[in-house]
Amino acid sequence: MTAVAAPPPAPVSPPRQLSLDGLKAVSVLGRGAKGVVFHVVPAPGEPTEGGEEAAAMALKAVSRDAARHKKAASGDGDGHRRIWFERDVLVALRHPLLPSLRGVLATDAVVGFAIDRCGGGDLNSLRRRQTEKMFSDSVIRFYAAELVLALEYLHSLGIVYRDLKPENVLIQDSGHIMLVDFDLSTRLPAPPQEPDASPKPAPPVAAASPTRGGKPRRPAGAALCFPFRTGGGASARPAAAPAADSPSPPSTSRTASSSSSSSTATTASSSAASGGARTPAKSNSFVGTEDYVAPEIIAGRGHDFAVDWWGLGVVLYEMLYGRTPFRGQNRKETFYRVLAKQPELVGEQTPLRDLIARLLEKDPEKRIGARGIKAHPFFRGVDWDRILHMARPPFIPTPPQGEEGDEALDVEKVVREVFASNDAEAAKAGEGEGEKASPEADEGRGGDGEGRRDPSKDGDFSVFF
Repeated sequence: MTAVAAPPPAPVSPPRQLSLDGLKAVSVLGRGAKGVVFHVVPAPGEPTEGGEEAAAMALKAVSRDAARHKKAASGDGDGHRRIWFERDVLVALRHPLLPSLRGVLATDAVVGFAIDRCGGGDLNSLRRRQTEKMFSDSVIRFYAAELVLALEYLHSLGIVYRDLKPENVLIQDSGHIMLVDFDLSTRLPAPPQEPDASPKPAPPVAAASPTRGGKPRRPAGAALCFPFRTGGGASARPAAAPAADSPSPPSTSRTASSSSSSSTATTASSSAASGGARTPAKSNSFVGTEDYVAPEIIAGRGHDFAVDWWGLGVVLYEMLYGRTPFRGQNRKETFYRVLAKQPELVGEQTPLRDLIARLLEKDPEKRIGARGIKAHPFFRGVDWDRILHMARPPFIPTPPQGEEGDEALDVEKVVREVFASNDAEAAKAGEGEGEKASPEADEGRGGDGEGRRDPSKDGDFSVFF
């Protein structure tokens, strides 16, 4: 079956233009290779819409010098292309588990995108705060179900996310997730609609139930994660202790071929085996994060929407065991494990472990897809139409108290310092490995925004925020 491109989105009004004079940067929420994420609020005297809570935003500010640096390296304007691609994606999104673009900031030094601030941090920081640095099956079921809905919606728009990891899964003030960071995403013709998994208009997320004191009420336990669940079989904890927890490596943006896509026919039997539709369109870009990258990306065979379901499998494994399944002593060993080793699913056979095994299928044509995932026994009893209406997710963040200081951060100065520091670290790392200081310098022209990679140079990677 030939994939059909998603219809163009309805015309939308251009995003609101923001200025540094109208914003106050309260704190730094995160740092990347090319920019910084700030907690910002309207500057004193500036009008606010929707009250004080609605005024708080997260501003992702990207260095223009970083974009020019990448443009000079690749010769095709790749750095700027990625910035504007992310803006276009944010403008198109209309889903409660995905960010809405609150405004765009543009100065001579930075370009910034403002979205709603999520008070609960990211999924990895939440997991690390658990007693055993792992989640129970019922909590995993909730976050997994919301990730499935978010990815299914993105795929319906023809967007391959390509960088699914816990650090990119934020916890909204309501306790529901928000999947962020689309600078490694790409577009492909949308896969054929599946009869029982076609995207539906996303309902609004229910607000958290307040107590008499006005603070969100926390759930009594993980059993409240799915009050409408009728079954699913909670699994026993693994007998072996997990490996030491460690932060995820940075994202990489490289390409395995000078051509961005190719037509690769798929068979009906493979789609049936995976329980999800496939599309013949492929991307050959080499992008992702080491521990989460799919084998077909490493092998350079071309990839499609199935890479996101692989990423989901890695995330579920990490939530269950407190570590990623293929981490090696170095990048080369990690990639070897991704290509050749099966995940160690320690413990008794359960629906969750079976689902993880099906998601971490090396062959993307046999990997389980959206329809198969939603029908899997791990989600038995889940009412997919009610997930977004849950008022009491497993964790509801405490409202921040007194975060706003008197002194505002200089956004451009902080971004400039972070970019300079990361550039120096990249140069030092390149010298240590006997390679070029700038790993982007040998990039060719890729059709979907990345350059060309020499597969023989395993250590030659660039980091893109």
